[in-house]
Amino acid sequence: MPIRAVLWDIDDTIFDYTGADRIGMSKHLEHEGLPDGYGSVEQALFTWRAITDAHWARFAAGETDFQGQRRDRVREFLSRALEDEEADAWFARHVTHYEAAWSLFPDALPALDVLANGFRHGVLSNSSIHNQDRKLRTLGVRDRFEAVVCAVELGVSKPEAGAFHAACEALALEPGEVAYVGDEPDIDAAGAVAAGLMGIWLDRGGRGGRPELVRIGGLDQLPGLLVPARP
Repeated sequence: MPIRAVLWDIDDTIFDYTGADRIGMSKHLEHEGLPDGYGSVEQALFTWRAITDAHWARFAAGETDFQGQRRDRVREFLSRALEDEEADAWFARHVTHYEAAWSLFPDALPALDVLANGFRHGVLSNSSIHNQDRKLRTLGVRDRFEAVVCAVELGVSKPEAGAFHAACEALALEPGEVAYVGDEPDIDAAGAVAAGLMGIWLDRGGRGGRPELVRIGGLDQLPGLLVPARP
């Protein structure tokens, strides 16, 4: 069955989330001051990322909602019991700096351009449609994707098969006609394969391993993996 469409992850796949988050939090700490208990900005940044990963996993598992994971990240990072409004305000100030640092990876637009005529395109993200639709529009690529499907509204997250199948249904295609590319080997690539899609792991950091997965080091390698369907 030929591949007719590519489903894309967004954060750390086409959008440099890690870089933007790091720059944004650095700027935020310049204005807010280094919280008690941190010996350096580097230590604070490392802890913020670890806290983010842990609470995002709770959200993906259905243990909290989207806003709840944001508030819990702030409370744990600051080691303070904050009211919801206080946590929301602190996070909103961080978001101002984070959004100012938004950018696509340099290989994202060239890959989308090469694949534009041969394939249909959509997005499947474990975030919310409010965040990701706005992000894609700000970055100037929303019109590249027929459908944007997000876990918050869908009620099921990657790597659950239901998330991948819902995105395929949004494109009116069978899973075997769709490739999924993302930066996480288990959540993205392995999850896609288990759901019947072609799963592609974008290993930008060169972690390697996982020989059972199709792996690329950059999006410039993606077109070589996909053969357009004949009309």
